[in-house]
Amino acid sequence: MTDATSSPEAAGRTATSDPPLVRITGLRKSFDAVHALRGVDLTLAAGEVTALLGDNGAGKSTLVRCLTGVHPPDAGEIRFRGEPIKLHSPDEARRLGIETVYQTLGLIEDLQVWQNLYLNRELTAGFGPFQVLDKKSMISHSKEILSRLDVDVPNVRATVRRMSGGQRQSIAIARAANWGKTLVIMDEPTAALGVRETTAVEALIRRLRDSAVTVLLISHDMAQVLRVADTAYVLRRGQTVARRVVKDTTGDELVGLITGAIEGDTHG
Repeated sequence: MTDATSSPEAAGRTATSDPPLVRITGLRKSFDAVHALRGVDLTLAAGEVTALLGDNGAGKSTLVRCLTGVHPPDAGEIRFRGEPIKLHSPDEARRLGIETVYQTLGLIEDLQVWQNLYLNRELTAGFGPFQVLDKKSMISHSKEILSRLDVDVPNVRATVRRMSGGQRQSIAIARAANWGKTLVIMDEPTAALGVRETTAVEALIRRLRDSAVTVLLISHDMAQVLRVADTAYVLRRGQTVARRVVKDTTGDELVGLITGAIEGDTHG
């Protein structure tokens, strides 16, 4: 399995001679008689935001689960930095620097911000069996994480329950970005947010890209895709039907490709 160590690229872009961060070819996955993926091809360029589009049942969630080690694909290949990989668990994906922000966020409301940032990754101090939680370091590092990403949280000691929807989403993204050094997958990150909070989260996505973090964005919001994504892939009935450079397309074209009103023109 490939090493997850990342190297910074100028302006968050990889050199043209480097392989893409992730290349998926011919991915297939079935659950009994249900063919969730029928041959998906997708490329994630390092340091870019790629949108993954499609109606419910198009295969987006299954593709993400294959990419994060939840489900092994039945056929096809996933390459990470040019090397084929087989992920058997989410922990293996995390070791490659792949993190996911789900719609449920995975935050514990009665824990403080810093505790959520280090949930299941707590720092300890001491020797041998005499280990204690290094609360001071985790609080200090949490402040640095949020400051680096310009996340507007007034106090890392505040409980998540007291945070707004946008702040909670930003905390979840900051946690994923801190541990996911190479790829952060976001599932409808602004679906339940207002205009102001959506703007803040989109600004955070751009900052991740500028920091050379690759983002895979699942969104039904075509205006958002046009604002923040570099490339968009459309899935329909478990297949890749189109790839578009976002600056060269429109929301209407993307919607047409999703619904089938416009024929797809690619399988990779």
